[in-house]
Amino acid sequence: MENQEIPKALIIIFGATGDLAKRKLFPSIHRLYQNGKIGEDFAVVGIGRRSWSNDLFRSNVRNSLGDDVTEKESEAFISHFYYHPFDVSDSASYKSLGTLLNDLESDYHTEGNRIFYLAMAPQFFGTIANNLKKHNLKSDSGWSRLVIEKPFGHDYDSARKLNDQITSAFDESQIYRIDHYLGKEMVQNIEVIRFANGIFEHLWNNRFISNVQITSSEALGVEDRANYYDVSGATRDMVQNHMLQMVTLLAMEPPINLNPEEIRSEKIKILRAIRAVDEDNIDNYFVRGQYGPGKMFGKKLRGYQEEAEELKNSDTETYVAGKIMIDNYRWAGVPFYIRTGKRLEKKCTKIVVEFQDIPLNLYQEKRRGKSPNLLVINIQPNEGVTLFLNAKKPGMGSFAEPIKLSYTHEAVNSVNTPEAYEKLLHDCMVGDTTNFSHWDEVSLSWRFVDRILKKWSKEEPDFPNYAAGTMGPQEADDLLEKDGFHWWPTNNEDD
Repeated sequence: MENQEIPKALIIIFGATGDLAKRKLFPSIHRLYQNGKIGEDFAVVGIGRRSWSNDLFRSNVRNSLGDDVTEKESEAFISHFYYHPFDVSDSASYKSLGTLLNDLESDYHTEGNRIFYLAMAPQFFGTIANNLKKHNLKSDSGWSRLVIEKPFGHDYDSARKLNDQITSAFDESQIYRIDHYLGKEMVQNIEVIRFANGIFEHLWNNRFISNVQITSSEALGVEDRANYYDVSGATRDMVQNHMLQMVTLLAMEPPINLNPEEIRSEKIKILRAIRAVDEDNIDNYFVRGQYGPGKMFGKKLRGYQEEAEELKNSDTETYVAGKIMIDNYRWAGVPFYIRTGKRLEKKCTKIVVEFQDIPLNLYQEKRRGKSPNLLVINIQPNEGVTLFLNAKKPGMGSFAEPIKLSYTHEAVNSVNTPEAYEKLLHDCMVGDTTNFSHWDEVSLSWRFVDRILKKWSKEEPDFPNYAAGTMGPQEADDLLEKDGFHWWPTNNEDD
């Protein structure tokens, strides 16, 4: 990848006046520009309903870059940005956009390469995709790629319908479904930690691993996303995509090489191998919750139903914990526990691989209980890897205590960090689909999640069932305790 030619492209962002573009996309494109990952042969066309001028749009882009960028640097960068007022259902808008793109391609020598980034509501995805094809906006001389943000559907049926609409205009190879977790440095490091270290790969199976725990917790509540979140909930927002993607990376077999097709093939095998839980048995595998009033750092916090008028009496889950079983030769019998939620104790995304304890530990203090070896992968914050071993406790006697071997590197503490988008935008520009979701992955994930949501839709939940500022409902702890395990703390110092 290092020797790859610097890509040339027009980036057309639908929804360029929105929050995602300002917080994530513009700063990420700027870092690519700063770091020489893209040169001068690019232009960005912002698409939106507002009647903005180029100058107003460029001012908005400039403001998104922060105060560390000099005026001279920002002027050179924002000169590549253009605004185009747009109505997604109006043929005239597409025709005038085509004229603008042709002019810009001539000015910036982008060789006909076009990225259409849909940073807007998903109900417009199919309309835009088909109009891009209808009005010949897909490039004839270069490549064309369609980037789509989640949510990709509300369930399997809606996802399939949306996919049919999009694939009638773009080939699957041209569609880049963003999952920003796959752009995170430590998520991408999972494969390297596994497959580049014999000390782990030889032990990475049901003979040596007792369970795997994946935690993605948010300290924030629903904030200003009430309308979206109350329709989505934690299961659709996190489990169907981010959590299951991390499961596949942890559980997949070694690919025969590192091309996107081979990696995707192994991930899809895991999704196919995940046990489909019978509806009558879902309560033994999954727990849902919703936060009520609580405290954090001495400050009183409102419950979910008090966050906005439209949330009153809502039965939307803000927390999910579950046990995922993978029925294949490597993982039979090993539970993969997941938990994710809002208004939890702290912001943390973390993977804990718990190895089997030895049958008779002569050095174990009975009062301490078991101290199994752990491999901890911190996705955020404090990105890094920690290996917990047992060594002699200082002083008299021959008892063991856990010690930590840690590697940490600095990272920005944010769930969908600009760095993740920077990586994914560059991957899209160079045609690397490794860290994007294929339709087969999306469809299998929805099929698994739909069973759970269907069962829950028939029941009235007893919400709220955990206080804001805690780590979720008691039932999530019970889920592990009945298997003889417990959740490892989210703070390494407390492990």
